[in-house]
Amino acid sequence: MRKSTVYLLSLLLVLSMALSACGGDTAAPAEKPAAEGSAAEEPKAEEPAAEEPSGEKQVLKVWSFTNEINTMTVAYEGVNPNVDIEYTMIPMTNGEYQTKIKAAMGTTDAPDVIALEAAFAKEFVEADVLADLADLLPHAEAAKTYPFVIDVGSHDGVTKAFAYQATPGALFYRRSLAKEYFGTDDPAELQVLLSDMDKFAEAAAIVKEKSDGNTYMVCSSGDLQMPFFDNRSQPWIVDDVLILDPMVRKYAATAKLFRDEKYEAQATAWQEGWFAGMNDTLVDAEGNPKRVFSYFLPTWGLTYVLAPNAKASDGASDTTGDWGVITGPLPYQWGGTWMGALKDSPNMDIAKDFIRFATLDEENLTNWATGKYTNEYLKAIDPEIPGDQGQAAGDFVSSQVVVEKIVSSFDDSELSNFLAGQNAYAGFAEAAPSVNAKLTTGSDDAVQRALEDPLSQYLNGDISEDDMWAMWKDGLALEFPNLIVD
Repeated sequence: MRKSTVYLLSLLLVLSMALSACGGDTAAPAEKPAAEGSAAEEPKAEEPAAEEPSGEKQVLKVWSFTNEINTMTVAYEGVNPNVDIEYTMIPMTNGEYQTKIKAAMGTTDAPDVIALEAAFAKEFVEADVLADLADLLPHAEAAKTYPFVIDVGSHDGVTKAFAYQATPGALFYRRSLAKEYFGTDDPAELQVLLSDMDKFAEAAAIVKEKSDGNTYMVCSSGDLQMPFFDNRSQPWIVDDVLILDPMVRKYAATAKLFRDEKYEAQATAWQEGWFAGMNDTLVDAEGNPKRVFSYFLPTWGLTYVLAPNAKASDGASDTTGDWGVITGPLPYQWGGTWMGALKDSPNMDIAKDFIRFATLDEENLTNWATGKYTNEYLKAIDPEIPGDQGQAAGDFVSSQVVVEKIVSSFDDSELSNFLAGQNAYAGFAEAAPSVNAKLTTGSDDAVQRALEDPLSQYLNGDISEDDMWAMWKDGLALEFPNLIVD
């Protein structure tokens, strides 16, 4: 089966999702590495469609910033042999992906379907560029799609995008270190000890004292960002007025405390030191070994970040089985990938059907979450796909119906073994219904990115807190000329 596919390689392929919903140190990976293990025994690959219909195939152009959706394009072709999907992957480097989408609009090169990372999904949803997907809402109701997923993909009562993932966050901690410093690794007891940010800071002081400064509570101050930002009471901008929410002030204060008291390793997220903290190969500037107690990560953080990096590249250390997971001090969500159709697509029917399949179809989401889409399975449909294309088990999907049906399959899996017997899927299932994304707006990414440099200078002691806020506001005044800043 021939398939026209465009692959643009990038060093950022090892990083995501909105991440995401954040930039800088907390941006989500552009592509998620494969997770370890699967929830159930991998099924044998199915045979490709026995016979393709005669005549010219319908061509659908799908663009994405991550290669994972290509797995779904192949699966879709497997049940729709009359469709040929041209898949184009463009890295998010310096906004290249978003820029190319905007440049292609209105031309013959424009895609039909675009993937939207959480950091910029709302920007496209709020703009007049995506098709109304209201006719897919009955499918969303049947799937019991989590409300926050609908909220992010909607604007002024019009739904323009759906996601195949739901991404509630959690706190992952080292069990051996919890026993050493707190006398227990029991998740219920750890949750009580770390149930709010004040207690989290108090625990950080204990970790520092009992480890003689050789264990950090977190690896990066940026790890604290999403829990604080997601618990604001107001959006960043209301009626063109910049809002400095109390939770944003508390984030800056907490980050400063952690920096000054050496509760964080000062590693940069998604870089070598940050990953080294996951497998006990982190060292300081003098080469002394250091350890990290915990990481704030969402659903995909377990399968695509923590589990694959728990073992050192040289095999010298491995923290597999030494991790636990709790809700942590604040509920939050981080990242995810939404899909929408450009409103001028000449292939609207097939574009909507692909979005329905990818984000709302129960069988597809089940296959995606449980690891059915192996490379062998996909090659039976399209022998030309790369040898590393496939989806391992564990991604948390957006359908509550699917989640409820498959959650028990993760009771005895490699992922639960990684967490010393905990079923993280069950924990995420409890957290997902309470996630609130109603504050999300199209300006969020720009506002948060504008704070990164001033905050970094403040944490390093180069400027005062007042100077930090002033620099941030000055930058936003240039970014948003009509913005009213106090």
